Amino acid sequence: MKRSISIILALVFAFSLFAVSSLAEEKTVINLFYGTDSTGAMQKIIDAFEAAYPQYKVNWIEAPASQDTAHDMLVTSLAAGESIYDVFSCNVIWPAEFSQAGYCLAVDRFLDESDLDMDDFSQGYVNAYTFQGKMWGLPWYGNVGVLYYRTDLIETPPATWDDMIETAKAVKGKEGTTYGYALQAAQYEGLVCNALEFIASYGGTVVDGEGNITINNDGVRAALTEMKKIVDAGIVPENFSSFMENECQMAFSNGDVAMIRAWPGYFATAVNPEASKVSDKFAVTMLPAGSAGSAATLGGWGWMINKNSAQPQAAWDFISYVTGPEGQKINAIVAGQLPTYMPLYEDEEILAANPHFSYMKDAIGVAVARPVSPIYTALSESMQINISAVLAGTMSVDDAVAAMEKEMNEKLAEYNK
Repeated sequence: MKRSISIILALVFAFSLFAVSSLAEEKTVINLFYGTDSTGAMQKIIDAFEAAYPQYKVNWIEAPASQDTAHDMLVTSLAAGESIYDVFSCNVIWPAEFSQAGYCLAVDRFLDESDLDMDDFSQGYVNAYTFQGKMWGLPWYGNVGVLYYRTDLIETPPATWDDMIETAKAVKGKEGTTYGYALQAAQYEGLVCNALEFIASYGGTVVDGEGNITINNDGVRAALTEMKKIVDAGIVPENFSSFMENECQMAFSNGDVAMIRAWPGYFATAVNPEASKVSDKFAVTMLPAGSAGSAATLGGWGWMINKNSAQPQAAWDFISYVTGPEGQKINAIVAGQLPTYMPLYEDEEILAANPHFSYMKDAIGVAVARPVSPIYTALSESMQINISAVLAGTMSVDDAVAAMEKEMNEKLAEYNK
């Protein structure tokens, strides 16, 4: 199967090079691996990059729409040592895996000679691309957990998770609502994203910067205790354990719930009067705080350089442009994606195109990376199972933390063999 994929990739690559060779002439061709884009933003970025760097021609090799399929195609090619792609888009949960496997090039030496200042980026996203003391790519656009709340019921959004419980109790049943709060609590990745926000807001950690398992700590215990307190408070749907993003969003749009944890992408639906009964009576803000402050799990994408690229400088020139202020501004205006380059939240053209971005700056400023680990999938699976058991009342917090620590360390030892 892997051999077949490699043959197909080689044929696609050869055809792509032939198609651009007559146009490229003596220009250096940069081959990029990126998915479909219905917004047109990527092509606008490529056009702007080629105008700024006339010595380059970009050859866009389209990735599959499925994230998992794109991941597997990349791994097949990179593991074989191929240089089909010079640069590739990267989900925020891939850097540790790819760097540990030797698939990508560290970008620290390029940054040392660059005008880019990583202090201008959301530090949560910088952390997502940092593993074992090195930067393995650059963040492009973001996605963070935020709180949607009914402004006709709630004058001031809750500052802490305990405030949220009391607010939810006070407004539940008013103006047609049935519930005070809804979160993603089904046994899937969304539950992990919610849990990580609680863990960070109570000062807990799952791994350290070297990938070691650190989940057995008081911050994690406090976070899971608070999550259990919320689902037991009589403010969430009785079938909360089946709620994913769609269920939360539908409940809010229908006016059934006063507050939900959701992603910024839901805003367009929530504000649309044809799709939402609360289109003119809601607002968005950062999530409530725990004892260590507010936190928001980050999602989104960045860019990496193939370790086997024959032209690493050209690859760097491209990813530094697409993730720098020029590329991120085009992406924000045309595609509506959240910048990870923080000064852009003051850009008048971006705010005119995306008025709701003013709500998102604080949230993305406190964004936290999911555990940066080459075995992230295994860590996530353990968290899903054990945290679900805590919320269902079939496992204590202490037992769940102990089980996760044991399972995670076993998986890490297996990986390191």
